[in-house]
Amino acid sequence: MTEHRIYKTSFASVYPLYLAKAERKGRTRAEVDEVIRWLTGFSPQGLEDQLARRTVLRTFFAEAPAPHPARADIKGVICGVRVEEIADPLMREIRYLDKLIDELAKGKAMAKVLRG
Repeated sequence: MTEHRIYKTSFASVYPLYLAKAERKGRTRAEVDEVIRWLTGFSPQGLEDQLARRTVLRTFFAEAPAPHPARADIKGVICGVRVEEIADPLMREIRYLDKLIDELAKGKAMAKVLRG
């Protein structure tokens, strides 16, 4: 995803992709939402509001009420890039979420996905 596209991409447009990836592997929407809420601090209603508003990714992460402090513990490779080495703060947040959804889809226990 190029920087230009990031500014125009809504969270609501990528959310179904996260759901599809997780559901193909037997995970649920509730689990996907739990991961997103853990990372961002959104309440269930807050997450629904972001989806309904079709908030762009930059705004979605900027409006996150309580980004989880343990998100810095998310390490590893996603899309060929080490998450912990991403300099751009927005891209790092996006890749944190990508990595968590990837771990969920690979069957990791929720406690491990949420760095419990």
